[in-house]
Amino acid sequence: MSKRSSAKHKLDRRMGENIWGRPKSPVNRREYGPGQHGQRRKGKLSDFGVQLRAKQKLKGYYGNISERQFRKIYAEASRMRGDTGAHLIGLLERRLDAVVYRAKFVPTVFSARQFVSHGHIKVNGKRVTIPSMQLKVGDVVELRDKSRDLAIVLEAKQSSERDLPDYLDVDHNKMTAKLSRVPTLNEVPYPVTMEPNLVVEFYSR
Repeated sequence: MSKRSSAKHKLDRRMGENIWGRPKSPVNRREYGPGQHGQRRKGKLSDFGVQLRAKQKLKGYYGNISERQFRKIYAEASRMRGDTGAHLIGLLERRLDAVVYRAKFVPTVFSARQFVSHGHIKVNGKRVTIPSMQLKVGDVVELRDKSRDLAIVLEAKQSSERDLPDYLDVDHNKMTAKLSRVPTLNEVPYPVTMEPNLVVEFYSR
């Protein structure tokens, strides 16, 4: 469903973690990294390396976010009062494609981006095709009527891989999801540990 369909598996192995928690992740079979040198013993990472890995993991988790986009989100988080790391997570989770994924309208964050781009989603009754759109608390996301019986939607809705987070009010009968509040880090159902504090350190060097 995405131009990164092959690279996303390499990202799992490069990080050494199943960052999307999917049963088909190659990390479940091979814990070493991709490529011909992937089985070499890894040395201890420097502080910079640890920070870079945390940034790459968080950025990669949200699909096709470019470095330019991600740095822009970080810059916005850093301008907000309070904990920059917490604001970074809040901004990422308020992306339209993230909410579509969290609501289990599609099976992966990659397909969520494409799903929005192809015009299957409405926000507050209006069709939206911008995956990076920032939602506000109270905004209602819904599938267009003609999109509700697509195979990808039915697959996601019936999947037991993920639970619905408490900060979304989801109705799978009406295929709607409302952002009830901006989540904290502990509320976001990441399959692996995310460390936004290290991302802040990386960009603050």
